[in-house]
Amino acid sequence: MKIIVLAGGVSPERDVSLVSGSRIAKALIQKGHQVFLLDLYYGLDSIERDLIFTSSPEDIKEYAVTENIPDVSDRKLTHSSIGKNVIECCKRCDVVFLALHGDIGENGKMQAVLDINAIKYTGSKYDGCMLSMDKNISKILVSANHILTARWCINAMDSSLEFPCVIKPLNSGSSIGVSIVSNEDEYKCAVRLARKYDATVLIEEKIEGREFSVGILNNTPLPVIEIAPVNGFYDYKNKYQPHQTRETCPAQIPYDLYSCLQKTALTIHRLLHLGFYSRIDFIADDKNDIYFLEANSLPGMTPVSLLPQEALAAGISYEELCNQIALNAV
Repeated sequence: MKIIVLAGGVSPERDVSLVSGSRIAKALIQKGHQVFLLDLYYGLDSIERDLIFTSSPEDIKEYAVTENIPDVSDRKLTHSSIGKNVIECCKRCDVVFLALHGDIGENGKMQAVLDINAIKYTGSKYDGCMLSMDKNISKILVSANHILTARWCINAMDSSLEFPCVIKPLNSGSSIGVSIVSNEDEYKCAVRLARKYDATVLIEEKIEGREFSVGILNNTPLPVIEIAPVNGFYDYKNKYQPHQTRETCPAQIPYDLYSCLQKTALTIHRLLHLGFYSRIDFIADDKNDIYFLEANSLPGMTPVSLLPQEALAAGISYEELCNQIALNAV
């Protein structure tokens, strides 16, 4: 097939997206597809001259995730989040592989644009992306279906919460803008930081425990992975820099907890209308009660990302994982 891997964009997760996109593009070439890696923000000046599908991995540029979060504020001042000729390019392929993270790529907007233009694409539809990206909505739905999630409020701390607590931008991923605070001064600084990335802030009870993630592929839970940062919490640096986090897959935990994590992940995947694949994050307290953290409609596909590790533990190579996702879209 001819596949456009759509990555980049204006999200603070831009670097992560480009690394995911580059690896996906190379993997799809290895599976016999012709591929073009396209930056959502920049697009192409000339489709006829610049849109060249390749069967050579060497033609795909490699990227890296630095320790610092990209500053994309200058790009957000432009007239559009979608670059020149992006939609026209996408109409010339068999399927668009979405390697976008955050913002327009995961909140359902890009999916809606592609739907309007009858363009086939990977991952969840716009409704699933919107429901999972908005942490308030996803927590409301999960809680209403009798699944535990940390107590929370929006924009201002209320009497139901006390320190320590977690401050997050409402619509963001990769732990960007996330802080754990223990007092009023830290709280005020954390709210200002979170509002750099979203006007709405989620304030959440801090649950002490072990962190887990469960990928879903084709309505089947993948092996559970446990995440244990060497220092601090699972922030942007610890997620994407090598040797900053110990990941154990399959997780070495009691069968009952393992099974409950998988079953609950699949329930949430379906509840939030997610598509062929997703990743659901949890924390388990000292009683092995599990709390939903968030859902990811387009999980990362970098060298240290969790979903590919889980797939590999299930006997699915990175190349085959990308191939299955692409084939499902058509």
